[in-house]
Amino acid sequence: MNPHRHQRGAALLTAMIIVTLIASLAAGMVWQQYRAVQIEAADRARAQSTWILQGALDWARLILREDAQANRQKPVDHLGEPWAVPLAEARLSTFLAADRTAASDDDGPEAFLSGSIEDAQSHYNLRALLSGTKVPELEQRVLERLCTQVNAPPGTATLIIAGLRAAFPAAASGAASAVEAGASESESGPLRPASLDQLAWLGLDDATIKRLQPYVVLLPKATPVNLNTAPREVIAALFDGVDLASAERLVQGRKASPLQNVTDAANFLPTGVTLDTSRVAVMSSFFFVTGRLRLEERQLEQRSLIERQGLTMVVRARERINQLVER
Repeated sequence: MNPHRHQRGAALLTAMIIVTLIASLAAGMVWQQYRAVQIEAADRARAQSTWILQGALDWARLILREDAQANRQKPVDHLGEPWAVPLAEARLSTFLAADRTAASDDDGPEAFLSGSIEDAQSHYNLRALLSGTKVPELEQRVLERLCTQVNAPPGTATLIIAGLRAAFPAAASGAASAVEAGASESESGPLRPASLDQLAWLGLDDATIKRLQPYVVLLPKATPVNLNTAPREVIAALFDGVDLASAERLVQGRKASPLQNVTDAANFLPTGVTLDTSRVAVMSSFFFVTGRLRLEERQLEQRSLIERQGLTMVVRARERINQLVER
């Protein structure tokens, strides 16, 4: 065999191996650079989304603060006030464009923002079931009536009551303070749900929770139901001897003239109904604020629970949901 030909073959093989290695390294570098660009773009989009949704939350806090300031003399909250008007979807593509001076309707991502404020005290607060060493009979009947109205499975009310009182043993035994309640929590007991969705920890299925969601809420502390914002189903369940027709009369009556005090509700309800100001009110302190950002094929939603303490707005909870938009 010719030694020169053998050397040329070895040199060619070595050259091919080197080229292959260089190509592999180059492909790896290009892939890493591509991934780095993707990660940077995702981080930038996440930061932009956070700023925009924070802006929506600040808008809601300002609206609620202005409402509290306007109602300082006569604190009444109803569905005819500015906070109850949802923020229509608005296009924000120009604000998210990389170069704002060159932004136009055709460049940059398609981004839309919408939002709403909902009175959390328009729902029945499950905290009412935790007062005292025994479940208040009236509150148990309220929950049973609500479960019947939404066609929840039999035994749902009993399951909720047993689960909540096991998760909050100190509150159920009449602990005087939140500190005392936290100190006496059993480590082996069930997890404490902080929202309605977390009632699944107590054994409720998703379908039942969705049926109860328009009428029931779990707030950080006991609150009365606002008769100016509550749906007729909640109003009918709150009182013994009140049916949906009577509750509907109240709903229609408050549209023409919002209730200025609790006793005004007696004009629409059957005679003999007890209006306890610890259970019902015409003003609210807790609100749900929902900000929704639609960015191309994705939608990011942030839901916050705000407690209004005078003119101070305190964010009690915050939840984000990222989902694909169906087309």
